[in-house]
Formats: sequence, structure tokens, C-alpha cells
Amino acid sequence: MSSPLKVFITGASSGIGEALAAEYARRGAILGLVARRGDALARFQQSHPQSTISVYAVDVRDADALAQAAQRFIAEHGCPDIVIANAGISRGAVTGHGDLQTFRDVMDINYFGMVATFEPFAQAMIAARKGALVGIASVAGVRGLPGSGAYSASKSAALKYLEALRVEMRPLGVSVTTIAPGYIRTPMTAHNPYAMPFLMDADRFAAKVADAIARKKRFAIFPWQMRFAAMLLHVAPRWLYDAVFEKAPRKPRAAQ
Repeated sequence: MSSPLKVFITGASSGIGEALAAEYARRGAILGLVARRGDALARFQQSHPQSTISVYAVDVRDADALAQAAQRFIAEHGCPDIVIANAGISRGAVTGHGDLQTFRDVMDINYFGMVATFEPFAQAMIAARKGALVGIASVAGVRGLPGSGAYSASKSAALKYLEALRVEMRPLGVSVTTIAPGYIRTPMTAHNPYAMPFLMDADRFAAKVADAIARKKRFAIFPWQMRFAAMLLHVAPRWLYDAVFEKAPRKPRAAQ
């Protein structure tokens, strides 16, 4: 009988992260869950009494605390089979309106938080010549969305980082999977003031992501319809992109 998967997930207190935690709990995995809201993690742990779950109330911007959580998980359960860097925020931000801190916060969590999540596990995985590093990016990283420059920039950075990491890790026995969600039904998208085509429920998304990771997919977009949208966005000439998106609805700016 095979040993249960060991899965470490950041941003696990709500939305995609919580859905991924629930999906892997259903699959019998040993879980390490990270989020700022320890109370939410504790509720999840209590609601899954049959699962082995370690929780860590950590902000991914605190690389030292995140590394300590990683060391505790490894000491208790061994090196994880899968590390999912999911922690992320989405806030409207516009240059020239005093939103510099918003730009910093979004980049710190969505990009640097991803790097900090992988950092304490990489050498152990390389030594074992196995394991999967998984980053949750976004279709929003394909082009710069007006009003969401901070979010688009952070997810574009994540896409490029994950691609570089994949090539670096491939000969070392560690797989890297980039997941680029379209619109997923979560608290993050609940207040978007615009249409969200092909909106997918988080639990369905999580099941597809877990399957993609198991198949060691290099890159996956869900829902599948957004693959075509992403391809069209990628190849659209600048004049056409500008004309279409200039008057598109925008995410409200964060409260200052």
C-alpha cells in the first residue's frame, strides 16, 4: 500500500487554497496549511478530523516564519511530495493616486511570497530527486489589465518565474507546474463589478488542479475555455488590445 501524499499549501484559509486543501483531504493526503488567519485554519482542521493536518498561522511576506513552518512540517512528516504556492491578493491600483503601498503588497504576496514558499523545500526535493512545486498564477498575467496593473504585474512575474524554475528543476528530478486560473468562484472574485465568463466553482477547479499535478503537467489553464481567451490575448496586436480594453470595467481601488 502506497504512503499518503504529503501536501503543503499556502493561502489555505479560503478560496482556492481552502478548496485545494479539501480536495487533498478527500484524497487522504497529509496536509500542511499556511495562512495569516490561524482561526480559519483551525476550523478547517476541526472539520476534517479524519485527516492529518498541521496548520501554521504565517504571513508569506515573513520569509523567516515561512521557513520555520516548512522546517516543522519536514521534521514532523518528512519532505512534502507537493508544495503549492497559492497565497495571493487582488486589489485595484492606479498609478498617480497614492496606491504605491498596494502595488508593494500585491507583489510581495503574489510573487515574492511564491519564491519564499518554495525556497525552504527546494534542496530537500532535489536531494530526494522527487517532488512537485506548484504555483498558482493567473490568466490575468498574460496582458496588463487596466485598473489591475499591480495584480497583472505580479501574476506575469509569477508566470515567468515558474517557467524559469521548471527548466532549472527538470534535470534535478523535481517537477514544476504552473496553474493559471481564469475566473473561479471565491471571496476574491465575489465583488468584481464586471461579467466573469466561464466562472468555475472552486471545488471543481481544485479537483482539476490536483489531477493536473498528478499528471505532472507543465502548464494548465482552468476553466478550459480560458485557454483560448489567453491565446487570443497573447497574440492580439497592441492597437486592438488598447481599443478593446480602454473602456473595460475595472476592479475598484483598495481603500486607502
